Amino acid sequence: MADKVIPIVDLRSRDRHQAPAIPATLDAPTGSLRDRMSRPLHDLRISVTDRCNFRCVYCMPKDVFDKDYQFLPQTSLLSFEEITRMARIFIDHGVEKIRLTGGEPLLRKHLEKLIEMLSKLQTRSGRNLDLTLTTNGSLLAKKAQSLKDAGLRRVTVSLDALTESTFRTMNDVDFPVSDVLHGIDVAHAVGLGPIKVNMVVKRGMNDQEILPMARHFKGSPAILRFIEYMDVGASNGWKMDEVMPSAEVIARIAGAFPLHEIAPNYGGETAGRWRYADGSGEVGVISSVTKAFCQDCSRARLSTEGKLYTCLFATGGHDLRALMRDGRSDAEISAVIGQIWGARTDRYSELRTANTSGLQRSANKVEMSYIGG
Repeated sequence: MADKVIPIVDLRSRDRHQAPAIPATLDAPTGSLRDRMSRPLHDLRISVTDRCNFRCVYCMPKDVFDKDYQFLPQTSLLSFEEITRMARIFIDHGVEKIRLTGGEPLLRKHLEKLIEMLSKLQTRSGRNLDLTLTTNGSLLAKKAQSLKDAGLRRVTVSLDALTESTFRTMNDVDFPVSDVLHGIDVAHAVGLGPIKVNMVVKRGMNDQEILPMARHFKGSPAILRFIEYMDVGASNGWKMDEVMPSAEVIARIAGAFPLHEIAPNYGGETAGRWRYADGSGEVGVISSVTKAFCQDCSRARLSTEGKLYTCLFATGGHDLRALMRDGRSDAEISAVIGQIWGARTDRYSELRTANTSGLQRSANKVEMSYIGG
């Protein structure tokens, strides 16, 4: 059994009321904000809840997130109006894509109202915002039509196995895989596509599902992507020998179905893309452990209670909620965001890849369930 690291520091409450300092000069946003490594701010991931109805072993293990775990109270969560305000400010800095995450975002009551509000926003160039959502699929069949009607464009569904016993082990709440597959079908039928299906591969637990997953989604409208098991947070007992490199995943699929590598859709795309030689679709691999993509990372993350994180593996955030609730203006908050992103140097995955055995992994890293994947 893998050793578990149980965090004793709750990062959600640390520095809760320490709002970032307002810069002396309030520089107006130009739409082309860059960090110290010249990476733009293009994507914003917003966590709308820290709750989830799954207890996936790599994200919210049950021995940490048990029945006594204290989730955030409703008053701590950003309101839909606050989220929309923050989104508008980030768009002024160049954000063109917003992804709603969790926890499980479909657990947030009246989420369709937020989607309707965000769908009315436009990029600086006047285009519609690329508005999408990541879900475990458990409520997708029920919610798909209302999400589409509200203005959501696409969904990404997390699905780690097709074999019933393996899937139930992975989600650890005995949830059936058939319900998730039905949700994917309904989402496609209402036009929430192209749908991406993400499988986190953990060696020795679900790597035997790689070919069945490829076989199932080959020829379908969905794009299947395999994600290397990552050391996000401090509660999942991550070990390097449980990581299956993406190169091995691709080799395994190619042994059954010939593949051709294809170019990314855009600069900074996280997934390497491969097309089936017979033209029946594509698969992707996200290799943040063995082939880090920090040099192109253009993603900021806003937590459920309004903290800005500039890296998935961060150990601290910047409390933007405190600025809003202290009555600070958009110009002041915008200047703070510009200052934070302008000073950004994060490249954890590159450092980990270069020195996996020597890099000290902090027990204070923020949990993925708090800021989304």
